[in-house]
Amino acid sequence: MSDILEQIRKNVIEGRIDSADEGFDGDMAGEPGVIELVNRGLEDSLSPDTILNEAVSPGMEEVGRRYESGEYLIPDMLAAAECVSEATKILEPLLVDGDINSRGKFIIATVEGDLHDIGKNIVSTLLRGAGFEVEDLGVGIEAREVVNAVEKSQAKFLGLSALLTTTMGHMEEVIELLHENGLRDKIFVCIGGAPTSQEFAEKIGADLYGADAFDAINKLEAIA
Repeated sequence: MSDILEQIRKNVIEGRIDSADEGFDGDMAGEPGVIELVNRGLEDSLSPDTILNEAVSPGMEEVGRRYESGEYLIPDMLAAAECVSEATKILEPLLVDGDINSRGKFIIATVEGDLHDIGKNIVSTLLRGAGFEVEDLGVGIEAREVVNAVEKSQAKFLGLSALLTTTMGHMEEVIELLHENGLRDKIFVCIGGAPTSQEFAEKIGADLYGADAFDAINKLEAIA
Protein backbone atom coordinates (compact mmCIF):
# COMPACT_ATOMS: atom_id res chain seq x y z
CA MET A 1 0.00 0.00 0.00
CA SER A 2 1.34 3.44 -0.91
CA ASP A 3 2.04 5.95 1.85
CA ILE A 4 -0.89 8.18 0.90
CA LEU A 5 -3.33 5.26 0.97
CA GLU A 6 -2.06 4.20 4.38
CA GLN A 7 -2.44 7.75 5.65
CA ILE A 8 -6.05 7.88 4.41
CA ARG A 9 -6.79 4.54 6.06
CA LYS A 10 -5.29 5.66 9.38
CA ASN A 11 -7.16 8.96 9.35
CA VAL A 12 -10.47 7.21 8.71
CA ILE A 13 -9.71 5.03 11.75
CA GLU A 14 -8.85 8.17 13.74
CA GLY A 15 -12.06 9.88 12.59
CA ARG A 16 -10.15 12.91 11.27
CA ILE A 17 -12.09 14.70 8.52
CA ASP A 18 -9.60 17.50 7.95
CA SER A 19 -6.51 19.21 9.36
CA ALA A 20 -8.50 20.97 12.08
CA ASP A 21 -9.32 17.66 13.79
CA GLU A 22 -7.08 16.75 16.69
CA GLY A 23 -7.60 12.97 16.53
CA PHE A 24 -8.39 10.71 19.45
CA ASP A 25 -5.14 11.54 21.27
CA GLY A 26 -5.56 15.29 20.71
CA ASP A 27 -2.17 15.80 19.09
CA MET A 28 -2.85 15.70 15.35
CA ALA A 29 -4.24 19.18 14.66
CA GLY A 30 -2.57 20.71 11.61
CA GLU A 31 -1.79 17.39 9.98
CA PRO A 32 -3.76 16.57 6.81
CA GLY A 33 -7.04 14.75 7.36
CA VAL A 34 -9.14 12.58 5.08
CA ILE A 35 -10.34 15.41 2.82
CA GLU A 36 -6.84 16.76 2.20
CA LEU A 37 -5.36 13.28 1.79
CA VAL A 38 -8.01 12.09 -0.67
CA ASN A 39 -7.49 15.19 -2.80
CA ARG A 40 -3.73 14.72 -2.60
CA GLY A 41 -4.12 11.11 -3.71
CA LEU A 42 -6.12 12.21 -6.73
CA GLU A 43 -3.51 14.85 -7.54
CA ASP A 44 -0.91 12.08 -7.40
CA SER A 45 -2.91 10.19 -10.07
CA LEU A 46 -4.33 7.53 -7.78
CA SER A 47 -7.62 6.31 -9.23
CA PRO A 48 -10.84 6.96 -7.26
CA ASP A 49 -11.60 3.25 -6.99
CA THR A 50 -8.10 2.55 -5.65
CA ILE A 51 -8.56 5.18 -2.94
CA LEU A 52 -11.98 3.80 -2.08
CA ASN A 53 -11.11 0.10 -2.15
CA GLU A 54 -7.59 0.22 -0.72
CA ALA A 55 -7.83 3.01 1.85
CA VAL A 56 -11.33 4.23 2.74
CA SER A 57 -13.10 0.87 2.91
CA PRO A 58 -10.27 -0.95 4.75
CA GLY A 59 -10.17 1.90 7.26
CA MET A 60 -13.88 1.55 7.98
CA GLU A 61 -13.54 -2.23 8.18
CA GLU A 62 -10.95 -1.76 10.93
CA VAL A 63 -13.33 0.62 12.71
CA GLY A 64 -15.96 -2.12 12.50
CA ARG A 65 -13.62 -4.64 14.09
CA ARG A 66 -12.77 -2.23 16.89
CA TYR A 67 -16.44 -1.45 17.47
CA GLU A 68 -17.40 -5.11 17.62
CA SER A 69 -14.57 -5.83 20.07
CA GLY A 70 -15.67 -2.99 22.34
CA GLU A 71 -12.55 -0.90 21.75
CA TYR A 72 -14.59 1.75 19.91
CA LEU A 73 -17.89 3.24 21.05
CA ILE A 74 -20.69 4.79 18.98
CA PRO A 75 -19.11 8.30 18.89
CA ASP A 76 -15.89 6.79 17.50
CA MET A 77 -17.85 4.94 14.84
CA LEU A 78 -19.81 8.08 13.94
CA ALA A 79 -16.60 10.09 13.53
CA ALA A 80 -15.15 7.48 11.19
CA ALA A 81 -18.42 7.20 9.26
CA GLU A 82 -18.38 10.97 8.72
CA CYS A 83 -14.87 10.62 7.25
CA VAL A 84 -16.16 8.00 4.84
CA SER A 85 -19.05 10.27 3.93
CA GLU A 86 -16.72 13.18 3.12
CA ALA A 87 -14.41 10.92 1.11
CA THR A 88 -17.25 9.51 -0.95
CA LYS A 89 -18.55 13.02 -1.69
CA ILE A 90 -15.22 13.68 -3.39
CA LEU A 91 -14.87 10.29 -5.06
CA GLU A 92 -18.45 9.50 -6.12
CA PRO A 93 -18.65 11.90 -9.11
CA LEU A 94 -15.29 10.62 -10.34
CA LEU A 95 -16.37 7.01 -9.96
CA VAL A 96 -19.44 7.73 -12.07
CA ASP A 97 -17.36 9.55 -14.68
CA GLY A 98 -14.98 6.62 -14.73
CA ASP A 99 -17.85 4.22 -15.44
CA ILE A 100 -17.10 2.10 -12.38
CA ASN A 101 -19.69 -0.64 -12.04
CA SER A 102 -22.25 0.02 -9.32
CA ARG A 103 -23.45 -2.77 -7.05
CA GLY A 104 -26.98 -1.51 -7.59
CA LYS A 105 -29.48 1.13 -6.57
CA PHE A 106 -30.33 1.04 -2.86
CA ILE A 107 -33.32 2.86 -1.33
CA ILE A 108 -33.18 3.37 2.43
CA ALA A 109 -35.64 4.90 4.89
CA THR A 110 -36.66 5.09 8.52
CA VAL A 111 -40.27 3.94 8.69
CA GLU A 112 -43.40 5.94 9.50
CA GLY A 113 -43.61 7.38 13.00
CA ASP A 114 -39.90 6.97 13.70
CA LEU A 115 -37.57 9.97 13.46
CA HIS A 116 -34.30 8.28 14.40
CA ASP A 117 -31.66 8.50 11.70
CA ILE A 118 -28.18 7.86 13.15
CA GLY A 119 -28.14 4.14 12.31
CA LYS A 120 -29.67 4.75 8.90
CA ASN A 121 -27.14 7.46 8.12
CA ILE A 122 -24.21 5.23 9.05
CA VAL A 123 -25.54 2.43 6.84
CA SER A 124 -26.09 4.90 3.97
CA THR A 125 -22.51 6.11 4.26
CA LEU A 126 -21.08 2.60 4.33
CA LEU A 127 -23.26 1.55 1.39
CA ARG A 128 -21.91 4.40 -0.71
CA GLY A 129 -18.40 3.48 0.32
CA ALA A 130 -19.07 -0.11 -0.74
CA GLY A 131 -20.20 0.94 -4.23
CA PHE A 132 -23.99 1.12 -3.96
CA GLU A 133 -26.05 4.01 -5.37
CA VAL A 134 -28.03 5.18 -2.36
CA GLU A 135 -31.31 7.08 -2.36
CA ASP A 136 -32.02 8.09 1.24
CA LEU A 137 -35.71 8.92 1.65
CA GLY A 138 -35.22 10.22 5.20
CA VAL A 139 -37.16 9.52 8.41
CA GLY A 140 -40.82 8.94 9.21
CA ILE A 141 -41.57 7.69 5.71
CA GLU A 142 -44.99 6.15 5.08
CA ALA A 143 -45.26 2.75 3.41
CA ARG A 144 -46.88 4.15 0.26
CA GLU A 145 -44.05 6.65 -0.23
CA VAL A 146 -41.46 3.88 0.12
CA VAL A 147 -43.24 1.68 -2.40
CA ASN A 148 -43.66 4.57 -4.84
CA ALA A 149 -39.92 5.23 -4.64
CA VAL A 150 -39.16 1.55 -5.29
CA GLU A 151 -41.45 1.52 -8.32
CA LYS A 152 -40.07 4.76 -9.73
CA SER A 153 -36.39 3.95 -9.27
CA GLN A 154 -36.46 0.22 -10.08
CA ALA A 155 -33.95 -0.24 -7.26
CA LYS A 156 -32.51 -3.67 -6.50
CA PHE A 157 -32.35 -3.15 -2.73
CA LEU A 158 -34.52 -1.62 -0.02
CA GLY A 159 -33.37 -0.90 3.53
CA LEU A 160 -35.86 -0.19 6.33
CA SER A 161 -34.85 1.10 9.75
CA ALA A 162 -36.75 1.45 13.04
CA LEU A 163 -35.62 2.19 16.58
CA LEU A 164 -38.99 1.85 18.32
CA THR A 165 -41.08 -1.24 18.96
CA THR A 166 -44.13 0.90 18.22
CA THR A 167 -42.96 1.65 14.67
CA MET A 168 -41.27 -1.59 13.59
CA GLY A 169 -44.63 -2.98 12.47
CA HIS A 170 -44.58 -0.51 9.57
CA MET A 171 -41.80 -2.61 8.02
CA GLU A 172 -44.29 -5.42 7.51
CA GLU A 173 -46.75 -2.88 6.08
CA VAL A 174 -44.17 -1.90 3.45
CA ILE A 175 -43.54 -5.52 2.50
CA GLU A 176 -47.26 -6.25 2.20
CA LEU A 177 -47.70 -3.21 -0.03
CA LEU A 178 -44.81 -4.36 -2.21
CA HIS A 179 -46.65 -7.66 -2.65
CA GLU A 180 -49.91 -5.89 -3.51
CA ASN A 181 -48.16 -3.85 -6.19
CA GLY A 182 -46.35 -6.80 -7.75
CA LEU A 183 -42.93 -5.49 -6.67
CA ARG A 184 -41.90 -7.85 -3.89
CA ASP A 185 -40.08 -10.33 -6.12
CA LYS A 186 -38.15 -7.52 -7.80
CA ILE A 187 -36.40 -6.12 -4.72
CA PHE A 188 -34.20 -7.40 -1.90
CA VAL A 189 -35.51 -6.12 1.44
CA CYS A 190 -33.17 -5.49 4.36
CA ILE A 191 -34.21 -4.43 7.86
CA GLY A 192 -32.38 -3.21 10.94
CA GLY A 193 -32.69 -1.28 14.17
CA ALA A 194 -32.62 -1.98 17.90
CA PRO A 195 -36.01 -3.74 18.27
CA THR A 196 -35.63 -5.92 15.17
CA SER A 197 -34.12 -9.40 14.96
CA GLN A 198 -33.53 -12.29 12.60
CA GLU A 199 -36.75 -13.86 13.86
CA PHE A 200 -38.70 -10.68 13.14
CA ALA A 201 -37.18 -10.44 9.66
CA GLU A 202 -38.31 -13.99 8.91
CA LYS A 203 -41.76 -13.31 10.37
CA ILE A 204 -42.45 -10.31 8.12
CA GLY A 205 -40.79 -11.79 5.04
CA ALA A 206 -37.67 -9.60 4.83
CA ASP A 207 -34.62 -10.98 3.03
CA LEU A 208 -31.87 -9.77 5.35
CA TYR A 209 -31.47 -8.63 8.94
CA GLY A 210 -28.50 -6.50 9.97
CA ALA A 211 -27.63 -6.55 13.67
CA ASP A 212 -25.69 -3.32 13.14
CA ALA A 213 -24.32 -1.28 10.23
CA PHE A 214 -21.25 -3.45 9.77
CA ASP A 215 -23.20 -6.70 9.91
CA ALA A 216 -25.59 -5.38 7.25
CA ILE A 217 -22.77 -4.28 4.95
CA ASN A 218 -20.89 -7.56 5.32
CA LYS A 219 -24.00 -9.56 4.43
CA LEU A 220 -24.84 -7.31 1.47
CA GLU A 221 -21.31 -7.43 0.09
CA ALA A 222 -21.52 -11.21 0.12
CA ILE A 223 -24.53 -11.22 -2.20
CA ALA A 224 -24.19 -8.05 -4.34
